[in-house]
Amino acid sequence: MTHQETTIDQTILELIAQRGAGKSISPSEVARAIAGTDEKKWRLLMKPIRARAVLLAEQQEIVISRKGKTVDPRNFKGVYRLGDKSPDEPV
Repeated sequence: MTHQETTIDQTILELIAQRGAGKSISPSEVARAIAGTDEKKWRLLMKPIRARAVLLAEQQEIVISRKGKTVDPRNFKGVYRLGDKSPDEPV
């Protein structure tokens, strides 16, 4: 695992924990937490963040949702959010 991947994973998990149970975060929040407010810098992180989020969701560490519903991490499009794995969430 690269340093960037480790940083992304840790940031995703920390921000979700800070937000609290039942809440979600935007991938751009993760990018800004890592790269700061310079849009050119944080936008470059969006694809790597998505890739790491998919991996974390496949490992059942987090859930990826779209329009308030959990989606299959291997098959979703569009705007998405990241949240904690609730005990009652289907696998």
